[in-house]
Amino acid sequence: MATSPGEQALWPPPFPPSVPGCPAMAALRRTESTLTALDEETLWEMMESHRHKIVRSICPSRLTPYLRQAKVLDQLDEEEVLHSPTFTNTVMRVGHLLDLLKTRGKNGAIAFLESLKFHNPDIYTLVTGLQPQVDFSNFSGLMETAKLTECLAGAIGSLQEELSQEKGQKEALLQRCRQLQERLGQAEAHAQSLCQLEADHDRMKREVSAHFHEVLKLKDEMLGLSLHYSNALREKELAATRCRSLQEELYLTKQELQREKISSSHERESRERSLQVAGGLGPGDRELSRLKEENEKLRSLTFSLVEKDILEQNLDEALESKQELVDRIHSLRERAVAAERQRKQFWEEKEQTLLQFQRTKVDCDIYKERVTALQSQLLQLQKERDQAYSARDAAQMEIAQNLTEKDALRRKVFELTDQVCELRQQVHKPQAESLQGPKQEAGAREPCPKGKQRLVRMFAICPRDDSDYSCPSSTESQLCSDLSATSNRELVDSFRSSSPRPPSLQSLYKRVTDDFWEDPWSFSGFPETLQVDQGPSPGAKAGDADLDYEIVDRADLPECESSLQPFSGGLTTSSSSVPVRRRPARKILSQVTVLAFQGDALLEQISVIGGNLTGIFIHRVTPGSAADEMALRPGTQIMMVDCEATEPLFKATLEDTTLEQAVGLLQRVNGFCCLSVKVNMEGYKKLVQDLEAKVATSGDSFYIRVNLAMEARAEGELQVRCNDILHVTDTMFQGRGCWHAHRVGPYSTTGAEHGTIPNYTRAQQLLIALIQDMAQHTTIARKSSGGPQKLVRIVSVDRTKPSPVRSSFDGTPPQPSRLEEPYTACFWAESCFTLVPYTLVHPHRPSQPRPVLFVPSVAGKILSEKLCLLRGFKKCPAEYLSQEEHSACSQRGDIIQEREASGGHYCVTRRAVESLMEKNTHALLDVRLDSVCALHRMEIFPIIIHIPINERAAKKLKKVLQRLSTSEEQLLEAGRQEEGQLDRVPCLYGSLAPDSWSDLEGLLGCVRVAIADEQKKVVWTEQSPR
Repeated sequence: MATSPGEQALWPPPFPPSVPGCPAMAALRRTESTLTALDEETLWEMMESHRHKIVRSICPSRLTPYLRQAKVLDQLDEEEVLHSPTFTNTVMRVGHLLDLLKTRGKNGAIAFLESLKFHNPDIYTLVTGLQPQVDFSNFSGLMETAKLTECLAGAIGSLQEELSQEKGQKEALLQRCRQLQERLGQAEAHAQSLCQLEADHDRMKREVSAHFHEVLKLKDEMLGLSLHYSNALREKELAATRCRSLQEELYLTKQELQREKISSSHERESRERSLQVAGGLGPGDRELSRLKEENEKLRSLTFSLVEKDILEQNLDEALESKQELVDRIHSLRERAVAAERQRKQFWEEKEQTLLQFQRTKVDCDIYKERVTALQSQLLQLQKERDQAYSARDAAQMEIAQNLTEKDALRRKVFELTDQVCELRQQVHKPQAESLQGPKQEAGAREPCPKGKQRLVRMFAICPRDDSDYSCPSSTESQLCSDLSATSNRELVDSFRSSSPRPPSLQSLYKRVTDDFWEDPWSFSGFPETLQVDQGPSPGAKAGDADLDYEIVDRADLPECESSLQPFSGGLTTSSSSVPVRRRPARKILSQVTVLAFQGDALLEQISVIGGNLTGIFIHRVTPGSAADEMALRPGTQIMMVDCEATEPLFKATLEDTTLEQAVGLLQRVNGFCCLSVKVNMEGYKKLVQDLEAKVATSGDSFYIRVNLAMEARAEGELQVRCNDILHVTDTMFQGRGCWHAHRVGPYSTTGAEHGTIPNYTRAQQLLIALIQDMAQHTTIARKSSGGPQKLVRIVSVDRTKPSPVRSSFDGTPPQPSRLEEPYTACFWAESCFTLVPYTLVHPHRPSQPRPVLFVPSVAGKILSEKLCLLRGFKKCPAEYLSQEEHSACSQRGDIIQEREASGGHYCVTRRAVESLMEKNTHALLDVRLDSVCALHRMEIFPIIIHIPINERAAKKLKKVLQRLSTSEEQLLEAGRQEEGQLDRVPCLYGSLAPDSWSDLEGLLGCVRVAIADEQKKVVWTEQSPR
């Protein structure tokens, strides 16, 4: 790349480089001019060998002004190097600068080295091996003064920018330091809490070890008792053996004794015989010998009885010792049973202690998360508080300015009022001088302060015939014409006259007539509606103090005022002068007008179309009828009907009623009535276009849940099952006896299958007949879970509460006590509650995972223990709330279910459920079925999974029930009770087939599939409270 002579003059003669290890640079070290004599590759080789040091030590914003002056960089290159978003740090920017200069060739390298000589001399010395020597006296000759100024300004700007960056970095570091200090404080608090938890954990471990040692001691005592018991048994056996041996010895002794006795007796007899034969003894000697023998026998017998007594005494003692041993054995057994029971109790206490420790750990984690969330919310609240303070200050300043301006305007108004009073005094002075009579009467009255006109009653409809107000004087007319530039005719006949006198009768009626025929529906903005009563009130008279009634003579009205007849069309008056009552019009919405007229057989005068979605519109008006004279036209929407003047009395709003309800209400009108109407041509035209294009058959649109099964008995009828969702689109389809509806699928709000269904009254009769039939046939028992299709769902509601599903008329008179509530529209029978064949429902599509509730709750506990181990499921814990927290949550309506505890309550709260939903997790609820209504009020729609339980299913869960200490009979009883409560749940629920699972794992898989399927479905919730 060639260098121009002007550019070569910019480079001062460089010193020869001194790069160790480079032979070429060592040879060119002596002279400075040899630096420019080097070729391009050598120069860039010098810089590339020190590229790492260059990019880490150079600030590009200092070098770019000089490089631009050397014309090796332009403005775009400088902006790309300094401000390109692709380069996130200084190293990348310097590297890109070197790459750009390398494309400029040798001039780029030399210019870069020269810039290093000025701004980074140490890097220059490192690269070239020369000491930078700059002759500042010759510096002005290197570049022009303007360019030098620009270069210096750029350098100063870059230095200022670096200074600001360093300040910003300093502030960021200070903020980071503060954050680290806050985190350090939090960590210290966390460490303290962990230390406390560790201390509690150690204490619990010590308690557990103490209990364990006690259990070991009890085990040792029980072992000793068992050994003692075994020794006692052995002693008992030995005693029994000894007793038997003694008995045997006694028996043998007795036998020997008997033998000895027999032998001794034989020996004595033989000896006696021998003596008798030998000596011939006498009878006395024989008797003496006999007595001696008997004495010896008695002695032997006495000896045997004593011995027997001794043996019996020994036997009794052995039996007593045996009984003592038996009693001791029983006591040892009782002590062993008590020790075993105490061991089980200690083991359960150990389990509970471990569970409590785990719960405490989980609560600690939750508390940490809550503290973190509270800190973030506190920061947001501080920001919002600062914003609110600033907004409040701005609003206070604006209010102060407005008050200042208002005071100034008020002062101007007071000044203008004084001027007007002075002008009126000037007007009345010549009038008072010309009229002596009025002057005397005026003299009796007290003058108004500051010359203001005294307040008098204005008889606008029928002015008095006094001379003071009959006609204005010529002087007053002249002065008034000077003030308002109007004629005498305008002062008398114009409603907008500037005269202090009221307008005449003709002016009032002319104004009303012109406004009504220009825009008949803007007449509702008039502050009062004229309503003509059926006859004159005997207590009314002209000039009454309250001005409730004022006499109007129709003969005095001009012929041109006959256009006012639509206000009284269809009414007959008893005389030419009738009382006219003025009362404020009832305003329901903007542009709503109340029309009072004689509505005899109102539905013969008008026909209506529409429904609860579009509103009720007048479609046709009978010409010449009272409705036609009241200017009712097609496109008029009826908002409310009021029939208080005739019997039966009722009021009803038709804004959200169905077509069948509206027709039933309007059929009851037969006499004087009030209709609140407004013009809605846009809605009427859209409805007519939809009807003509057959897009819709009426203006009705609502969803119902069917509470009974109905078969299709004729062509065109829709066969429905219990708990089906239907979209009703016409409540007057082919007459008043049936509705037109579409069956809605589980995953959308539209349906293709359509047909007719009985209306509310007919469906209620079918429901009652079906219940009676089921009650009469004893063979039809209550449907068991998983059996045939369900026929009836028993639901009862309060009939005094309105519902767009029920028919609005069933021929019974309303309750008089309800007449004071015009929006209640109670037109049903006198009984308070009734069976409901259809229930109004609304669709919902929740985006977050819905909570899960199992029926029966015993099976739910089993499944919750298994599901909480899987991803996407977690139990919803019950929080402990103090009395203050409980009262606050109760006022907000955040409590789903609660149970009392010592000093507080354990509650399942809305916060706990929503926190799990925000984590994209299904909350497993352990609450009753009556808590579903509370969840719906919180806009939380749970998934209800019904698991049918029969004897076969209970046997499948027998092992799991034993762990929960629950029998199969208890599970069956709980299933029957909670299955009966499912009919009162205000939403649909999913039910599993009884034969779809064979064990707990199969049930778990079926439940997961059912939960995923219910999450995809549309949620239908009922509106009517029970």
